[in-house]
Amino acid sequence: MSIEVTKYQQDSEFTSRASEDEIDLRELFAVIWQGKWLIIAITTLFAIGSVLFALSQPNIYKSEALLAPASTDQNGGGGLAALAGQFGGLASMAGINLGGAGGADKTQLAIEVIKSRQFTSDFIQKHDILADVMAAKNWDMANDKVIYDADDYRVDTKEWIRQADAPFKSQPSMQEAYKEFKKIIAVNAAKDTGMVTISIEHVSPAIAQQWVTWLVEDINKVMKERDVLEAMRSTEFLNKQIALTNVADIRTMLYKLIEEQAKTIMFAEVRDEYVFKTIDPALVQEEKAKPKRALIVALGTMIGGMLGVMLVLIRYFVKK
Repeated sequence: MSIEVTKYQQDSEFTSRASEDEIDLRELFAVIWQGKWLIIAITTLFAIGSVLFALSQPNIYKSEALLAPASTDQNGGGGLAALAGQFGGLASMAGINLGGAGGADKTQLAIEVIKSRQFTSDFIQKHDILADVMAAKNWDMANDKVIYDADDYRVDTKEWIRQADAPFKSQPSMQEAYKEFKKIIAVNAAKDTGMVTISIEHVSPAIAQQWVTWLVEDINKVMKERDVLEAMRSTEFLNKQIALTNVADIRTMLYKLIEEQAKTIMFAEVRDEYVFKTIDPALVQEEKAKPKRALIVALGTMIGGMLGVMLVLIRYFVKK
């Protein structure tokens, strides 16, 4: 009997403590209502701050081009694959690797080249756009002029005056420029269609459009030059191999390989759109891509309201 009474008392004490620890929703709403002016004040402060922040952000325009991978059937891949099947054994005996059907995909290789530090540095230096990458602050729509940061760059003398700690200098390095350029460029390939999209974001819509156009031209030219140089070196090597062998079948194979290299060079010389064909060229956009000022203000106001409610509740529980 005493055991049952003790158990009943323990259950009663547990229930009593649990009821004391329970948070009464009506009490919470009452606390929030009492602190409504603090919540309104904090929410208003955050709303005003988010409006000022949104208005201070420059308009960013995005220009993009839709590209299709150019056909590489004439580029030696198919011919080398056929030769690999026909003369693979002889090539191995001669110490020559035909490489099968093809090596790396040219489209993916071109995308990685565009993203590389070397290509980006060469692109910036070739077109002299370092100031537009590193110091462009805003865009004067009426005069179609870029406004540069006066603390970093003087437009009239084209002189860099920014304050930088060692090892950095007043004029940004190519490593700094690469980091900034990587933020504004996007290169994406669709897995289902294989189409490639290159886009640039900038304060000037004209500059964004021009850079996309230059990127497409330059990557086609760079990939063409790489393949032509490789084909010329291969031809030189194959001619040396022909001079070193008297086996008729091997010489036939080597001549066919030289023919494939000649096709590669010819194909590259007659085609400007070597890797990418432009399906939809870049345009000078009339509407900004960002910032989303309404979204910034809405999020800022919501964060302010949540912070106000939290402060009111924390203050109440601390006092309690």
